[in-house]
Amino acid sequence: MKNEVFVVSLGGSLIVPGEINWEFLKSFRELIIEQIGKGKRFIIVTGGGDIARKYQQAAGKITALEDDDMDWLGIHSTRLNAHLIKTIFRDYAHPRINKNPRTKEDLMVHFEDGEGIMVAAGWRPGWSTDYVSTILAERLGAKTVINLSNIKYVCDKDPNKFDYAKEYKNMHWNEFRKIVGDKWDPGLNMPFDPIASKHAEELGLKVVIAEGRKIDNLRNIFEEKEFEGTIIED
Repeated sequence: MKNEVFVVSLGGSLIVPGEINWEFLKSFRELIIEQIGKGKRFIIVTGGGDIARKYQQAAGKITALEDDDMDWLGIHSTRLNAHLIKTIFRDYAHPRINKNPRTKEDLMVHFEDGEGIMVAAGWRPGWSTDYVSTILAERLGAKTVINLSNIKYVCDKDPNKFDYAKEYKNMHWNEFRKIVGDKWDPGLNMPFDPIASKHAEELGLKVVIAEGRKIDNLRNIFEEKEFEGTIIED
């Protein structure tokens, strides 16, 4: 569909899995530009990933951290990653990173007619980038949030710890929210955070959870073909 807007929540684990994964970013850039050529538009929200956790862990070894300190370290990590993404999409993205998803008027400054990409990052304590993604989808009329990380499918248990973890290809929001719970915690490692999940359910959003490094699989998601991953919707 021409001018369809996708919100892509790009996990920090894909951007900087230890070192900056420039080879993945190069392939991701080529795919997004290809899709812009087909009439699609993108809001790319960057996570903090390992960078955020390293800062949080280092500070925690020195002094006791309050939740807002943990959040701010994570937020600024997302903004660093956002600058990297904005830089590689310089010719396609608005030159300013969106750091405030509150009002539609503010957002349109960052997503003018003709621009294919808006890059966004964390806003304030208590708001994960998953939650930012749902608010941006609400404000700009996107129906789908694509959450990309190193997770292939949503499972009922941690597949790294349990061989018998059940994979889901399709889920209703009430099923998913039983898995993730209701409480946000800085540094929480879930497929999609609990507060964002509650809001996405209220909005009737479709959220796709997929492993982001498989570029062909991501293309299939954009083009509504069969793909590996989990769809969460009403």
